[in-house]
Amino acid sequence: MMEALRGLGYTTAAALADLVDNSISAGAREARIGFRWEGAHSRISVLDDGRGLDDAELESAMRLGDRSPLDERAPDDLGRFGMGLKTASFSQCRRLTVASVKKDGPVCCLRWDLDALAAQPDDGWILFEGPAKGSGDYLSVMSGMESGTLVLWEVLDRIVTAHYTPDHFVDLIDDVERRLAMVFHRLLQGPGAKLRLFINDRPVAPWDPFMSGHPSKPWNSPVERKATASGIVEVECHVLPHRDRLTPDEIEAAGGPEGWTAQQGFYVYRNARLLLAGGWLGLGQGRAWNREEAQRLARIRLDIPNTADADWKIDIRKSTARIPVYLRPWLTKLAEDTRERARKVFAFRGAPTPGPGGAPVEQAWCAEHSRAGVRYRIDESHPAVAAALDAAGPALPLLKAMLRIIEETVPVQRIWLDTAEHRETPRNGFAGEPPENVREVLLTLYEDMIARRGMSPALARRTLASTDPFQNYPDLVASLPDDPAANIQP
Repeated sequence: MMEALRGLGYTTAAALADLVDNSISAGAREARIGFRWEGAHSRISVLDDGRGLDDAELESAMRLGDRSPLDERAPDDLGRFGMGLKTASFSQCRRLTVASVKKDGPVCCLRWDLDALAAQPDDGWILFEGPAKGSGDYLSVMSGMESGTLVLWEVLDRIVTAHYTPDHFVDLIDDVERRLAMVFHRLLQGPGAKLRLFINDRPVAPWDPFMSGHPSKPWNSPVERKATASGIVEVECHVLPHRDRLTPDEIEAAGGPEGWTAQQGFYVYRNARLLLAGGWLGLGQGRAWNREEAQRLARIRLDIPNTADADWKIDIRKSTARIPVYLRPWLTKLAEDTRERARKVFAFRGAPTPGPGGAPVEQAWCAEHSRAGVRYRIDESHPAVAAALDAAGPALPLLKAMLRIIEETVPVQRIWLDTAEHRETPRNGFAGEPPENVREVLLTLYEDMIARRGMSPALARRTLASTDPFQNYPDLVASLPDDPAANIQP
């Protein structure tokens, strides 16, 4: 049974998150995860300053299934099955040592050793007292502590495998940090943070999947609540800014551990602890929605109470959830609205900022919908296109033929494939171009508006300020001189 429990499918990060859950439930204000590389003798530890356990409580905590999942829990309890400490630990190591001290009490220590159990199969379930030979020094960190608990993993056979190197161990540490920063971000962030978390004495900075407070964030919904038999379910929908509105560092950070496309969807929390990060939980009209590029900016916060675990089919690893049937219509409607909003922001490159006085932005391309499908046409009213057509003279039929060829040969499939493969939309709107290149095109249109179309300089500037893509360059538009022949200074 002990060996079988090792195959529940924990990642190292998920297993450590289970241990941090125990620290939080024990009232810890601080948890310290330690990774120590010593080849086959490497070890991982979690030390917290919670209320600790006495000898009887520790023995109960080390027992498999010491509590029934049906028992009533405290509202802020993050556990459920009474298995997390053991199953999470056995998934990574063969020797589990737990030492704990309660206020005004002695340090007590118990140990599971799967190798010892395998060597003596007829001796029953042997739970050893004290650390293994040679491991006593690892418990010295508890000296002087008023209360707290240390969990020590040794014989990391599921981590330190054949050909495993120190570089692999460092990569593991980085992965664990990224994922714990996501799982516990609501408990770590803000001046009233409930927990401080450290990895090898370095504080873990929270990763907020919703980019709360970012000035370019286009939309988030009011918080909606629904009463159920198992408690209140709370939902808040978010659409993140288009990458054009973010710095390179913000783009990298907001992608999360799995990247922009994989991180879309529902974020399911219980007591502010993240259970599930991303995915559409089987929702969809006709067939379940997939994670697609067009919805990469959609993220939905979903809070459930710890009394709803059975309704939501929360598993031992706290990594899966299923929406109860009675909530599916409500959540489907909210998700559809969020996905559509996210698609529009993605498709229109961050919803172009309106021009002066809130005027809509004139775009060069428009979509024509018909029963046969969607066609993309060049909008002949766009200032640049209109200027070329008006000035074409005898060449007008040739120019219109050229525009039609461009419309009929838009490489839609290639654009979509490049977007899917590279996880980002192709550059346009003069992205990455030096200002002088933008200024050259801008000045050409500006001169035509004044000289040929008879616009005043002020009207020409206002028109350009609400024309795609020049609405993204307000400083260049504002710098256009009243005399078009004058040089435009950078």
